[in-house]
Amino acid sequence: MNKTSDLETFSDESNTDETLLNTRIGTIIDGSLSKGLTVKLDSGEVPGSMIEQIAVGRYVVVQGLTNTRFFCIVTDVALAHNNPYIETNPPDTNDKYSIEIYRSTLSYGIVNIAPMLVLEKNDKKPKPVKTIPTHFSIVSQANEEDVTQIFGKADENHFYLGNPLEMDQVPINVNLDRFIERSSGVFGKSGTGKSFITRTLLSGIVKSRKASCLIFDMHNDYGWGIQNEHGQTYKGLQQLFDSNHINVITLDKKTSLARGDRADGELYISYDAIEPEDIAMLAGVLALSDVQVNALYFLRRRLGKNWFKKLLSDQEQDQNELDEFIEQGDLIKSSLGAIQRKFELFRNMKFLKEHVSDDFIEILFQKLNSGTSIVLEFGTYDNSLAAYMFVANYLTRRIHERYVSAKNKAFGKRGEDPNPLMIVIEEAHKFLTPELSQHTIFGIIARELRKYNVTLLVVDQRPSGIDDEVMSQIGTRVTCLLDNESDIRAVFSGVSGAGALREVLARLDTQQQALIMGHAVPMPVVIRTREYGPKLYAEINQQTSSSQTAKHKAEQAKTDLFG
Repeated sequence: MNKTSDLETFSDESNTDETLLNTRIGTIIDGSLSKGLTVKLDSGEVPGSMIEQIAVGRYVVVQGLTNTRFFCIVTDVALAHNNPYIETNPPDTNDKYSIEIYRSTLSYGIVNIAPMLVLEKNDKKPKPVKTIPTHFSIVSQANEEDVTQIFGKADENHFYLGNPLEMDQVPINVNLDRFIERSSGVFGKSGTGKSFITRTLLSGIVKSRKASCLIFDMHNDYGWGIQNEHGQTYKGLQQLFDSNHINVITLDKKTSLARGDRADGELYISYDAIEPEDIAMLAGVLALSDVQVNALYFLRRRLGKNWFKKLLSDQEQDQNELDEFIEQGDLIKSSLGAIQRKFELFRNMKFLKEHVSDDFIEILFQKLNSGTSIVLEFGTYDNSLAAYMFVANYLTRRIHERYVSAKNKAFGKRGEDPNPLMIVIEEAHKFLTPELSQHTIFGIIARELRKYNVTLLVVDQRPSGIDDEVMSQIGTRVTCLLDNESDIRAVFSGVSGAGALREVLARLDTQQQALIMGHAVPMPVVIRTREYGPKLYAEINQQTSSSQTAKHKAEQAKTDLFG
């Protein structure tokens, strides 16, 4: 008769992996699914040393009694003891022998861990956790095999973005298909490296050609090379990819030439193409009242396509035509005067012209739909929020209209499905405030998910300024250090287990670390982001065709874009 108990059988099964024993850190002593688990740490090679080897944000694996494995993240580290006497009578600091005895018997370290995924026996893929391991389950540091099992290997669908803390040789790979499937965000206070992380993500998307990117590059960070505060130069996207992958368009050719950058084309917007909806979004920036915004719609209806030109005109005939509306009681004189004064700002936008012959929107749509990503550089307008918001709103509204039309034709089997598009905007809280998001194209895109194959990548240092409903639609969130409580709260809105992760976010380094959570990763992960440098450049060069010389690239791009 076999007297082996079920408990012994479970124990034998759960301890066959020697790697778990080699990396053991402690055992489960308390906890719940909602509040996390408490782990009593082993003493370590030197009594009490184990606690100094465990950092918030690190991965651990718990071996369950029934041969299940729980993947968890460390959320807190603390000291504990089992005798209150040592609080009032600690050993003398010179008494090394007593200190070692105390550390070995009376005091110990504990860590709190949040279970995220579970791998059940005979399953190949982890599932969301719905229970917790039993008391005294063994807790071990995660190894490369564990991380690979969760995040997958780098391939055409998975892009290497960084490494887990204390695991420099283990890659964390983001699922690009899922990243572009919904709108995403990169958040962090100024100076934390948002632009470098965004540039790295964009290089992965452009390389994969899973989506085209329309990048509104307010500060000229993405198209061509930039220097950091230490004078180190980094390549831009145009220097990594050929003209079939990336084109750089500028609003300010003189600045591009002065910087030594070669723009593939220039953007000009015709006066008669501007609609009141293009201006209404700037109401806050221009200090336009509701009455003045409504007046713009009236003028467009009565004056036709020339309404914007006549508001800026110095011609007496045009002014007389406007004065007639005042005399007829259709407009208030003070409102019209205020509008004209505030519109003086547009005179400084040299990319606005009375007449533009090319249909730039159609050209841009064709390039994006064919898989070419576009970087729109703002040159000297990099400090003009009005110019940035105006251009981003103007182009996005019209490109989105083209995508809606193409998608509807595809639904009716009268055309092909348009190529997926990701629109990249900085200072996103200016576009997506609670007041604006209900009415602007960017709020519409965020709420549509991927209905028309268009999503957003928002880059922002003030996520608390973004409408809560829009934030709830942000599928993947890459978050660098934030220290404003309202911003932290906004980033975690709608995230399961947010309480435990808040402490993880608060402990990030000021640069080159980020917490990734959401649609593109199976569980939250803290990473040290990969270097945006020679190794990444080499990887891009190996996987893309870049045999064209820089001169030929620029000439070919101009020919492709403008004929």
